[in-house]
Amino acid sequence: MENIFSIAEKCLYETGGAQILPLTHQAKHALNDGYLSFQSNGAIKPIDKVVFPEKPEWMAPHKMPKRRLNSDVGRAAFFHALAHIEWVAIYLAWDIIYRFRDLPDQFYHDWLTVADEEASHFELLRQHLLPMGCDYGDLSAHGGLWEHAVDTADDLLARLAIVPRYMEARGLDVTPDMIKKFEKLGDAVSVDILKRILEDEVGHVERGSYWFKFICKENAFDFEQKYQQLLIEYFKGLPKGPFNREMRLIAGFSQNEIDWLENRVNVK
Repeated sequence: MENIFSIAEKCLYETGGAQILPLTHQAKHALNDGYLSFQSNGAIKPIDKVVFPEKPEWMAPHKMPKRRLNSDVGRAAFFHALAHIEWVAIYLAWDIIYRFRDLPDQFYHDWLTVADEEASHFELLRQHLLPMGCDYGDLSAHGGLWEHAVDTADDLLARLAIVPRYMEARGLDVTPDMIKKFEKLGDAVSVDILKRILEDEVGHVERGSYWFKFICKENAFDFEQKYQQLLIEYFKGLPKGPFNREMRLIAGFSQNEIDWLENRVNVK
């Protein structure tokens, strides 16, 4: 019987990312076969000790160059950036498993499934990049997504509000337009990859919504008010719109939450 927290520690701290893909897939197989324990074990290491690969070089988001899709270089840069998001998303899924203990087994089932799907997304994107003459790590990338994980390392509700229910939910807003752009370019392979990622990401955000509401209910919090409070507290600046209302509703947002986000964008 393998232990999910021991595997998480290996992924986050012991291999420098070198084994995170096979370990993630192996853990999912162990889960499917009923050979995974959720018994909390060992002290939880601090998040600032998590080890990432030496490449890519991480830069501040505002220093990243703009990506234009009408050139081969621009398309490679776009998919490298997307691959980096998926790579960090694997870490995010393992970290929420590792850092927050004594929750229902289904919590760990759900986030391991997310980790496994994010790993598959990364592998798809890397294979897509290679014919462009680019591999993951060849270009710089930004660390904004992981910074939110560090900021919320001690607060599960904040982690759920900021990572799946804000940062990842942005993918539901912007990916449909990206799909349309690649359709216009006649790039069917890119369209198929983006559609696959979008379909899975709806489920990931939905799991974030489910567990956010679950924990709010356990603590007698109003989930809509709590979401607003945490976003104001942890997120710097105003939310970015527009918002894909249809997909966000499927992913567990309420009409009131989306209305509030839209009103926040309009605050001067």
